[in-house]
Amino acid sequence: MTTVRHDAMDLVRAHPGVYAPQDDSRFLCDVMAVAAAPLDARVLDLCTGTGVLGIQAALLGAREVLAYDINPRAVACAADNARRIGAEVDARRGTLTDALAERPFDLVVSNPPYVPSPNRPEGVGIHRAWDAGDDGRVVLDPLCDAVRELLTPDGTMLIVHSEFSGVPETLRRLTAAGAVADVAARRRIAFGPVMHSRAAWLEASGKLEPGRRSEELVVVRARRA
Repeated sequence: MTTVRHDAMDLVRAHPGVYAPQDDSRFLCDVMAVAAAPLDARVLDLCTGTGVLGIQAALLGAREVLAYDINPRAVACAADNARRIGAEVDARRGTLTDALAERPFDLVVSNPPYVPSPNRPEGVGIHRAWDAGDDGRVVLDPLCDAVRELLTPDGTMLIVHSEFSGVPETLRRLTAAGAVADVAARRRIAFGPVMHSRAAWLEASGKLEPGRRSEELVVVRARRA
């Protein structure tokens, strides 16, 4: 797959209490540039964190970018990064429900929390950037279910997540919600810091083969049927 210069990945900074972009964000930046170029698009970046995806979309020529996160530190971080880099991004505190009120979008990009966790996540701290309940789908499921509502008739949604949060289920839910969905790209990586910290629990719960410390990331693409 052809890649591009990662302007946003190179330039954003994580504030205290905000999770720094990892390989999954870099992967989605790659795919966004070649599979859903945002030139002149109205873009939603859901679960924005540092703002890296929304900023990348702006740098690639998006007409308008709305970026949402539930963590107020992340919203401040994304806004600060956008100002410093010179990217037009409207960073807001909010959830999928708030984003739906601003629909429709030509492009939706999301690196949601997707790491399976022993307990259902609560609060708005940094852990909400990765913890996603026992099956890793506490945000993925409602996002998939809202695909037709979020997108313009010709719009595209790109979601990055791990094999451990159920790629077939993402494709199934998107299809059931009225989208045409496929895996746009796959990339195998070594575990990052969060997955390393979660590995023992994943092994004990039967979700991870003993001793394995790598995962496949996917970018799932969906368009309205």
